[in-house]
Amino acid sequence: MDFSRLGLSAATLASAVPAVRVPVGSGQLVPACRVAKEQGAHLVALWASDERDRAGGTLVRVALQDASGLAVLEVAVPDLPDARYGDVSAIFPAAGRMQRAAFDLVGVASEADDQRPWAWMASWPIDRYPLRRDFEASPKWEPGQEDYEFVRVEGDGVHEIPVGPVHAGIIEPGHFRFQIVGEKVLRLEERLCYTHKGIEKRFESMPLVEGSRLAGRVSGDSTVAYAWAYSQALEAIAGLAVPPRALWLRALALERERIANHLGDLGYLGNDGGFAFGLAQFSRLKEEVVRTNLAAFGHRFMMDLVVPGGVARDLDRDHAAAMVDEAKRVAAEAETLRGIYDEHDGLQDRFRTCGRVAPELAERLGLVGMAARASGLARDLRCDFAAAPWDALAVRKAGATGGDVAARVAVRFDELAESLRLVRSIVDHLPDGDFLAPVPDVPPHRLGLGCVEGWRGPVLVALEAGPGGTIRRCHPHDPSWANWPVLEHAVIGNIVPDFPLINKSFNLSYSGQDL
Repeated sequence: MDFSRLGLSAATLASAVPAVRVPVGSGQLVPACRVAKEQGAHLVALWASDERDRAGGTLVRVALQDASGLAVLEVAVPDLPDARYGDVSAIFPAAGRMQRAAFDLVGVASEADDQRPWAWMASWPIDRYPLRRDFEASPKWEPGQEDYEFVRVEGDGVHEIPVGPVHAGIIEPGHFRFQIVGEKVLRLEERLCYTHKGIEKRFESMPLVEGSRLAGRVSGDSTVAYAWAYSQALEAIAGLAVPPRALWLRALALERERIANHLGDLGYLGNDGGFAFGLAQFSRLKEEVVRTNLAAFGHRFMMDLVVPGGVARDLDRDHAAAMVDEAKRVAAEAETLRGIYDEHDGLQDRFRTCGRVAPELAERLGLVGMAARASGLARDLRCDFAAAPWDALAVRKAGATGGDVAARVAVRFDELAESLRLVRSIVDHLPDGDFLAPVPDVPPHRLGLGCVEGWRGPVLVALEAGPGGTIRRCHPHDPSWANWPVLEHAVIGNIVPDFPLINKSFNLSYSGQDL
C-alpha cells in the first residue's frame, strides 16, 4: 500500500508476511483507510492498547491487507475525556464492532454514531476498562443488568423474534434478534460476547514462550492456527529461523485441522437440510481423523502441538504411514458422498439460492476466508503469501461465485480434497532434522505479527514484548469478526427456518469474539 500522497511514511514490521507500520495523525486515519480501500485493501483487524505508562494516551491500530501484504496504521489518541479517533467503519463496515469493543476494553472512543457497548455485559463497572494497565483483574465484580438497544424495524405486519442467547444445542451463547414479515426476514441483529473470558488481559505479563498455549485456547476448533500465528509473531520479533521439519509438521497439523472441521460441517449441513445420513457418515470420518491425531500427537485436536520454535512432538514413521492411508480412504469416501449430496434433489433445493452473498456485497462488507472464496473473493494466505512450506506445496485455491449455501458447501468439498492431497504430499516430502529450536531473548517493546490461513479464514496475532521476556500486549483476532456482520445480510429475504442452515454454512466462532 502506498500512502505517500498523504505524506505518510512506512517502516518495516516484523511479520510472517510482508508488513509495514504507518504512524498517522488523528485526522489522517480515515483518509489513509480510504486510500488503502482504493488500492484494493480490506480490513483485517482493529484493536487498541493502553500506552499511558509509556508514551501517553491510547494507541489504536488498524491492520489492512492488499496484494502486497499488511499495513498497520497507528494513531495515538490523547488521554482526554473528549478525545476521539476517526470512524474506520465509514470505510470498512466490519470495523464497527471492533471500535465498540476497543472502547469497552480500553476506553478509547471513535467518532462513529453507534456507541453501544459490545464486549461490556455489565460484568464490570461501566467506568472501568479491563485492558487498561491499572485495571485490577482480581476483584469479583457483581454482574449487573444491561439494557441493550436493538435496532427495530417498524411497519404493518412486522414482528420480532428473539432467539438465544441460550440454545438447545451444545454451542456457545449468542443472541439473534429477527425482524420479520410472515416468515421472510427483514433484518437480523446479533449480540455476542456473553462469555467474555478476559484472554487479552490474561496475556499481560505471561512469559512469551508460554503464550502459545493460551493462544491455542482462543477458539478450540482453530487451536493449531492460533498457536502457529502466535508462534510466528514471537519468532518474527526474535529473528528465529524455525527448522524446516517443524514448518512442515505445522502445515500437516493445520491441514488436518481443516479436514476435521470441514468433515464436521459437511455432516451438519446435510443434517440441517434434512439428510441425516450425511451427518452419520461425515461424523464417522471426522472421528477417524481426530483419533489419528490423538495417536500421533497426543491430542484429538492437536492442542499444544505448535510451540514457539517449532513443534512439541515429532511424527514417527508408523503414524505418518497411517495418515497417508487415512487420507486416501477419506478422499475416496468424501468423493462418493459429494456425488450423493449433488444428486439429492431435496438437499440441493435447500442449498441453492439460500443465504446468498453476492460478490459485490462480499467485497463491500469485507468477507474473508472460506465464505469469501464461495462469493468470488479468491483470498488465501497459503497461496497469496506462500512462505515455507506452502511455496513447495503449490496449494490449489478453492473458489466459487454463487455465494449461497450450495457454494459454501462446494468450497468445503474442494478444500477437503485439497487438504487430503496436501497431507499425502507433506508426509511424502517431510524433511529430516530438528523439530524444535530454542527461542532467544527478546528485547522489550518489539511488535510482531503472525498470520495463518485457518480453516475458517485468516487468523491474526499481534504480539508486543514486555520486559524480562514477558508479554506486554497480545491481540488475537478471529476471522469471525469480519464475517458475523455479513451473516446478518445473508439471511435477509430468506425464511426464518432457513437460518440454522445459513448460520452453519458460515460456522463462525462465538469464542473468538469473546476475548
